[in-house]
Amino acid sequence: LSYHSTRSLSSTPSGGTANQKKTLITKNKDVHSNMPLSKSWRNKPLFRRQGDVRFRTGLEASNLLVQEAKRRDDHEKQFVDSVEATMHCLSPVFERNPRCAFVAKQLMEPERFIQFRVPWLDDTGVIRMNRGYRVQYSSSLGPYEGPLHFGSHVNSATIKSLGFDAVFSNGLTGYTIGAAVGGSDINPFDKSEAEIQRFCQSYMTELVKYVGPDIDLPTMGMGVGKKEFGYMFGQYKRINIKSSSGGRPFLSGSFPQAPGVGVVHFANEMLKDKGDSLKGKRCVIIGAGKVARAVAQKLVEFGAIPLTFSDSSGHVYEADGLDEAKLKTIDTIKEERGALLGRYIMASTTAKFNDPASILDIPCDLCFPCAAMGDITEEAAIKLADNGCKGVIEGGYSTVTLGARKLLKKRGLMYGPHTLTLTGSTVMHNLGPNATDAAFEAEIARIYKNTKATAQEFHARGDLHAGATISGFLRVANAMLAHGAV
Repeated sequence: LSYHSTRSLSSTPSGGTANQKKTLITKNKDVHSNMPLSKSWRNKPLFRRQGDVRFRTGLEASNLLVQEAKRRDDHEKQFVDSVEATMHCLSPVFERNPRCAFVAKQLMEPERFIQFRVPWLDDTGVIRMNRGYRVQYSSSLGPYEGPLHFGSHVNSATIKSLGFDAVFSNGLTGYTIGAAVGGSDINPFDKSEAEIQRFCQSYMTELVKYVGPDIDLPTMGMGVGKKEFGYMFGQYKRINIKSSSGGRPFLSGSFPQAPGVGVVHFANEMLKDKGDSLKGKRCVIIGAGKVARAVAQKLVEFGAIPLTFSDSSGHVYEADGLDEAKLKTIDTIKEERGALLGRYIMASTTAKFNDPASILDIPCDLCFPCAAMGDITEEAAIKLADNGCKGVIEGGYSTVTLGARKLLKKRGLMYGPHTLTLTGSTVMHNLGPNATDAAFEAEIARIYKNTKATAQEFHARGDLHAGATISGFLRVANAMLAHGAV
């Protein structure tokens, strides 16, 4: 059983390819390194709660793991959905190597889940209270790393779900980093700048006990930009003497465009694989945050035509596309905290606001959902397919539901999962602040190539979600097998 492997930056130049195929019994210490086939594990009980429970096939193992997640965490629907999608991708791995099912069972529980209160004063002097989170999910490959999310939708289920996904996303990159996710249920868009500063300082005062250089590196996520990072870093260095690692400042927000730029590079790789390119493609962008705007900017550079942005007020639609001048106007509007897109129609004579009524009714070649989790439902996927859309590339976390993923596959649309497409921030951090776009693009191409090869190896040709999940899992599983019962 041969495997294709990814190479880390420390062992090969960007974009390097393996000269030989790797196997489950190879001694090469890489993504799919020494993992001996141990069929005897099929005879061992996966669960022993009420009598020994064994499995005969990989699919049976994945179903047992999903049932266990539902039994223990049925109240956390987002987490259960993530587990279900992941385990079904991994069933062919369990079929080939039953021992992997036992590793997957360990991965269903994070190493550490931290929840704390965040008290802060609003502008009227009233004490406000929010919940703060940080799930340090896996350190098998290295120090924890992952985003912070601020938003009223953030809760323990959201954080746990995103932390679970981050294990495979970070593992996929080939870097020596673990997986973590955190945040708070505060809405940063209806607060003043002074309130956000006080909140961030209070949040970091507690979080500082668990994060730091070479321990846990938070990155920017939903609702967390350069300003929020600046406030948190300021508080962090007031409390700690060490505030950098390897000459790089901790909590550096030097390249917030990295996730969006990465999304577009992955879209380009997907199209190149089909003998096509982004040039001339009409693109619907859902969202108007920093990632959505970075996606639009990079699409323009590739010669594509971004058509829309959206936020809580509705959506703006430019039939002839958004050029650099229009993007700069939208940037200026959205950089102001709490500002809504509706203001843009006063600066443009060609823009349409909420016309048509649904942003999904706009004919397009590609859709980039960069907003809320679960934005693309089965109904939305049907509408996109009916309007001639050729692909959906996630620019936000879990923006496509499990049902919609299946429908996209059935209708033959390209699907770029966030597990793959949102690795840009991790890539940029590992390349360093002086990285060129060419080096960044080469790393994206390397990760995409490995994902594609892994999907093909496990008889899921073209399924990037399966390829990314399996590739990330195998790398983490190899490390966990060496660590024992931890």
